[in-house]
Formats: sequence, structure tokens, C-alpha cells
Amino acid sequence: MADAHAKKHDYHIIDPSPWPFVASVGALIMMIGAVSLMRWNSGTEFVLFGLNLATPWIFLLGLAIVLYVMYAWWSDTIKEGQEGAHTRVVSLHLRYGMIMFIASEVMFFVAWFWAFFDASLFPNEAIQAERMQVLGGQWPPVGIEVLDPLHLPLFNTITLLLSGTTVTWAHHALLHNDRKSLKLGLALTVVLGVIFSYVQYIEYAHAPFAFAGSIYGSTFFMATGFHGFHVLIGTIFLTVCLIRAMAGQFTPQKHFGFEAAAWYWHFVDVVWLFLFFAVYVWGGWGAPVFDA
Repeated sequence: MADAHAKKHDYHIIDPSPWPFVASVGALIMMIGAVSLMRWNSGTEFVLFGLNLATPWIFLLGLAIVLYVMYAWWSDTIKEGQEGAHTRVVSLHLRYGMIMFIASEVMFFVAWFWAFFDASLFPNEAIQAERMQVLGGQWPPVGIEVLDPLHLPLFNTITLLLSGTTVTWAHHALLHNDRKSLKLGLALTVVLGVIFSYVQYIEYAHAPFAFAGSIYGSTFFMATGFHGFHVLIGTIFLTVCLIRAMAGQFTPQKHFGFEAAAWYWHFVDVVWLFLFFAVYVWGGWGAPVFDA
């Protein structure tokens, strides 16, 4: 009887799961809550169905639901892998999924780079004619002091490059079943990620320009801030991998969770290199440098 129910193929049909539906509900609440939060922050009303929903709590509720779904759904995925459900074909498709996710992230950054290059290469067309004197027909705009690329930005570049080497070291250690080096490499990567985020916070706190008021500030903070958010997510991703590595959940044969985190981190590294040279070095060339 058991042989009749034995799986004789590489495909896996998961058990019915509530998480896709709950995730959709959480995302909807978080989207409505984001509007409520912005209206509450600006001191205006957000009337829906006769109720004033201008409050931060709706967004926080949606965020809490989404975060819990992420924890529960990924926990189920880990459990399925440990039970042998991630066969050769399933593992291949998980890799395809991660590749497609990173490709979608590339398109996000293409949008921010497009905005930055459009404003910098064609400064006269960047804003309406009646505001042309703000840019002065040049890039960076007249009156803008830029951050020194050889100061904190260069430090962060070195930090991220080092983190790329430590996560690669951890990956090779895992393939050779060197558990000690795996944990050490992951721990160093997490520490370097935290250092990067802290240094970027210091950089933002001392930036001589704001998000509002100039197209330079808007494009700068959107591009670098979106990347900083990805560094934060990647650091959390790698921290989870470190916890799993300490629990002995990765083997040289089965470790896609860690592999996906490493791919994501390398993607973050590469994007930063483009940001450093395009936004900090080339994008600020010729402008007065802010002296902190």
C-alpha cells in the first residue's frame, strides 16, 4: 500500500496553504495604510466609507501581517525542504524564481538610474522653463555642494567589496563542509552590512542637500536610499542564514536558502559599484565638495 503512494517523480505539489491569501490581505491593508500614514503625517484627512482613516496604525497593522506571513511562509518552505520535497527539479525552479526576482530588482534600479542620467545629461530639459535658473543649465545644479566620493562613499565601497569576499568565503566553506568558516564568514558579512548601513546613515545626516528642493537631491536619495534599503534586507537575509547555519540546517548538497542570500548580496554589491561611479564620482564632477 505504501509503495502505491510513493512519489515516483521529481515534482512536488505543496499542501494547501493560507499564506498567499493572508499575504494579499496584508499587502492591501499596508497599501491603504501607507496613504493613511502620509495623510496623517501631513495633517490632512483621509476619508474612506465616511471614516477619517488618517492614522499610522493601519500601515503598522498591514506591515505586521506581511512580516508574519514572510516568517510563516518561509518556515513552511524550509520544513518542506527538510522533508525531502525539494527535489532536483523543484530546486532548479527555486533558482529560476530567484533569478527572475533579481531581474525584477534590476528593472527597479534601471528606473532610478534613468531618472538620474536624464536629469544630469539634459539639465535644460530636467524641469520647466520658468525654473531653468535653478539648474543653471549644468549638472550638478548651481549652488549644490556634493559629498566627497573619496570619503564616506569610498569607505562604504570598500566595506561592501569586503562583504562580497566574506560571503563567497562562507559559500566555499559550506561546499567543503567547513562549518566553522561558514559561520565566521557569514558573521563577518552581517557585521560589514551593518557597518555600511550605519555609515550611510551618517552620510545622510550630514548631506548638504535635502530630498526636496532640487532634482539632484531627489534623484540622489532615491537611488542611494533604495539601494540602502536592499542592504538592510540583505543583512536580515544573511542573519537568518547565520542562525540556520548555527542550527546545522545547511549541508553541502542542500543549501539553496544560503545560495539565494549570496546571490542577492552580490547583486547589491554590483549595484553599489554603479552607484558609486555614476552618482558620486561622475554625477558630482566639477561641483564644490561639501567640507564636513
